Amino acid sequence: MRRLGLVVALAAACGSAHAEGESLLVAGRIHTGDPERPVVEAMAWDAQGRVLAVGSAEALSKQFPAAARHEARDATVVPGLVDAHAHLMNLGFALLRADLVDAGSKDEVVSRLKAFEATLPDGAWLLGRGWDQNDWPGKQFPTAADLDAAFPDRPVWLERVDGHAGWANSAAMRQATRELAGDWQPDGGRILRDAAGRPTGVFIDTASAFIDAAVPPPDDALRAEALGRALEAAVANGLTGVHDMGVSLADLKLMRDFANAGKLPLRIRAYADGDSEALATLCRMGAYEHASGRLAMRGVKFYVDGALGSRGAALVEDYSDEPGHRGLLVTEPAAYAAAVAKARDCGVQPASHAIGDRGNRIVLDTYAQALGDKAGGDHRWRVEHAQVVHRDDLPRFASLRLIASMQPTHATSDMPWAEARVGRERLYGAYAWQRMRALGVPLALGSDFPVESVDPRLGLYSSVTRQDLAGSPAGGWLADQRLTPAQALQGFTAGAAHASFDEDETGRLVPGLRADFVVFDADPLTVEPSRLPKLKVLSTWVDGQAVYTAR
Repeated sequence: MRRLGLVVALAAACGSAHAEGESLLVAGRIHTGDPERPVVEAMAWDAQGRVLAVGSAEALSKQFPAAARHEARDATVVPGLVDAHAHLMNLGFALLRADLVDAGSKDEVVSRLKAFEATLPDGAWLLGRGWDQNDWPGKQFPTAADLDAAFPDRPVWLERVDGHAGWANSAAMRQATRELAGDWQPDGGRILRDAAGRPTGVFIDTASAFIDAAVPPPDDALRAEALGRALEAAVANGLTGVHDMGVSLADLKLMRDFANAGKLPLRIRAYADGDSEALATLCRMGAYEHASGRLAMRGVKFYVDGALGSRGAALVEDYSDEPGHRGLLVTEPAAYAAAVAKARDCGVQPASHAIGDRGNRIVLDTYAQALGDKAGGDHRWRVEHAQVVHRDDLPRFASLRLIASMQPTHATSDMPWAEARVGRERLYGAYAWQRMRALGVPLALGSDFPVESVDPRLGLYSSVTRQDLAGSPAGGWLADQRLTPAQALQGFTAGAAHASFDEDETGRLVPGLRADFVVFDADPLTVEPSRLPKLKVLSTWVDGQAVYTAR
């Protein structure tokens, strides 16, 4: 009853909040993120949504007697959670497609697809996302034949959970943009084929483009619906900001339209989609900043290699479970180096996807060459994932003053099979959060949604336990790399803000910064780790206004 009363009180306060003037929040505990004053019980902010003061309830009540008052005395407040690596449009489209996440077999995939097909008109493509062969008996890649019996005529195209592979039926492959049989492979991609050279139905990394190009493109209304659904899901899970990786100029314009209409409930720091029209526009016109402060594009996302789960991550040595194969380079190194130099010359922050130890080494070598004698400056160039790093390369993250943008739930999703892919020795530099921290490398934490869940509570849980939701393995996987609760929260708040040059705007609750915060029913820094995924988001606030309130 007390919790229900708190939700009602917050909802009422949100509805009656003064459009002008000051506001005051009194809570059971407010974690400010400020080491000088880490915990307070009250916070005041102005009409523009900037924090005026933090302190005791008694002192701030006297200081701001006319402020609109918000009561959350049984709750804990933390700075707004920021996902430092995510894909909003992909999440939105995933929410509009068949959900295959955690399907335990190919039969379960087909069953889910049949249920979803009932919602489709005749002739429409059946699209889905989230399958992972590592969750199935045998752990083998699927084939078109696994889909053809159920869907002989309707094209089916299913994106793997990591977004780095797709699974097509024969009807979809018949509509591909070129002949797929033979012994050739595309640059940066891989078509799985049988002994006769016929495609089996799985397309990895750039090879997926041959099927993607045949899928009818979404119209403007569907794109807007996808973005709207993604934004709703984000704020409902306590996110006040997202670093959106790989945003096209068209998607930036859609986000701008949302911002202009007052429909952008959180902050998006968009990173351009490689050496593309968006980067060219940044080079021509400079960084983009929306007047609301909720949308900006100052960086660019590059792809170097693929993903570990589909054996596309580029490794220095062979895959332990596929001798002779060392993964894929999605971008040829010379072209990548030229693009990084272009971003540098345009004053645009590079953020480079690197999963395998060879992929990470290429990023480090390229950054070192591009930065030259400026490597020691406050450039904050980013390595996205930094997932499997050669032990010799770990110190280079510090010497080059890079940001390690890492995703805690990748470790707990990959732990059942990661050692099979790379062997025990290479795990030394894999998902190595504490080793990065010990070297002084700043961590920015995220999820890579929809590869993983949009829910940052799962990221906090994975950070401090390195266990699945059932509590396995006992003590955690590679447990010496677990983060403390405070370190995990910092990675999703101040660490993420620092990575996008927003530390003077967000990431902490101190005077002058934005009043972006989340109200939980319990304290994420003190609850038993097993309770972290079950924390209730009572409300999410951006610029001092509630953008989500639990019912």
